[in-house]
Amino acid sequence: MSKTAVPRKNHLRRTITTDSVSSSSGNSVSVSPVDSPAQNSSNTSLSSLGSINDEDFKTSRGKPLLNTYGDEFQIPDFTIKQIRDAIPAHCFERSGARGLAYVARDVACLAATFYLFHNYVTPENIPSYPARVTLWGIYTFVQGLFGTGLWVLAHECGHQSFSPSKTLNDSVGWVCHSALLVPYFSWKISHGKHHKATGHLERDMVFVPKNRDEYASRMGFYAHELFELMEETPIATAMHLIEQQLGGWLMYLSINVTGHDHHERQPEGRGKGKKNGFGGGVNHFNPSSPLYEAKDAKLIWLSDLGLAIMVGVLFLVGKKYGLANLAVWYFMPYLWVNHWLVAITFLQHTDPSLPHYEPHAWTYTRGAAATIDREFGFIGRTLMHGIVETHVLHHYVSTIPFYHADEASEAIKPIMGQHYRSDVEGGAVGFIKSMWKSARWCQWIEPSEGAEGEGKGVLFFRNRNGLGVPPQKITNSALVAGTKSGMVVGADSDVE
Repeated sequence: MSKTAVPRKNHLRRTITTDSVSSSSGNSVSVSPVDSPAQNSSNTSLSSLGSINDEDFKTSRGKPLLNTYGDEFQIPDFTIKQIRDAIPAHCFERSGARGLAYVARDVACLAATFYLFHNYVTPENIPSYPARVTLWGIYTFVQGLFGTGLWVLAHECGHQSFSPSKTLNDSVGWVCHSALLVPYFSWKISHGKHHKATGHLERDMVFVPKNRDEYASRMGFYAHELFELMEETPIATAMHLIEQQLGGWLMYLSINVTGHDHHERQPEGRGKGKKNGFGGGVNHFNPSSPLYEAKDAKLIWLSDLGLAIMVGVLFLVGKKYGLANLAVWYFMPYLWVNHWLVAITFLQHTDPSLPHYEPHAWTYTRGAAATIDREFGFIGRTLMHGIVETHVLHHYVSTIPFYHADEASEAIKPIMGQHYRSDVEGGAVGFIKSMWKSARWCQWIEPSEGAEGEGKGVLFFRNRNGLGVPPQKITNSALVAGTKSGMVVGADSDVE
């Protein structure tokens, strides 16, 4: 993404509300410490109208902002310096030897599990076919947990929190992620951009929620009709979750599902005409993808090489031992790894308490606070190296190694105050239940009713299931004349 704001393309919005004011990317409220895009006030309808000055815009928020639970939301006002200063100095220390020891542990767990099942779960030892099927099913689950742990350590490498050596970090990360069919450098680059723009609706790279118009279009309705829709059936919610958990990771890598779709702003012009989706030219494998710059090409090819080597190894294993064995030994655990990866990321960034920000209201500090810690018990804290339990800290200082993350998390809680969010109720069972809860409560985002100025740029989840704060009621009479297709230009439109 460019570091310089580009005026939005003229487009048509389907709806307006009666209290709408022009919305656009005005001046950033404060300079973020990491890659905050500079905003040009001359490009905003607010500045061109001259009716609202910048200071009034920043301080005017209208009615209280309400998250999905109905709790009043206050925009964070602490600084990244306060966060970093609160963390004990030793929490920033990284040990390559300690990191390698954890890699050795996870690889040993994977190897030992395979050895035990391959040698002892056999027809000679267990004559019952159903019993063997059950045990091998347990094998795929357990290997999926160990594989996710190895994935997390490669994630540490990508953030340079694995060791002080960039060479060691990238070497270990490339090997571990390639073994899990992850394009290491390609992911590392896009994931870094996610951290630089968390919660930013036009720059974030993963789990960017749909706004009201987008959700309505997907359902085949106008946005003002959402209020009248019946509750989504539980089976529809379940089918969506199954689709997300089985294919979400591969779809993200292949067609950038859940990532932002503003590629025309790519600074080198390589995003022109490219969109998320099949055939859209946005993926993690092609160096010409708008997710990357020209300087990244060699790293993208190196990521592809890692995948090619692993595919070759798997081909030889399948040729020698059969595709059925390969499916059980590798691909079913691989699907479990993908499931846990998607579940973790989904729940880190999707919750009824979390805000998302329009460009004019976003800062790095605010975006990093738009995440939530959860609890996954022994699985999360030990097998997955705490990635579930200390994610809020991770978004503020991603170079802190996971074995110092608990202490550092405790240190920043007094600074964050009410803006630190966690949902630890029910432990590991509660973590699983949260997937259903978030899927039911968090369907699209919109501003709080009566929000004004900067507050109109802070959006919260709403749903049509009668859960929490109801969506704004927009009547058809509030709409202005539209085109033949039914699209309308309203007060929220950027059309001038």
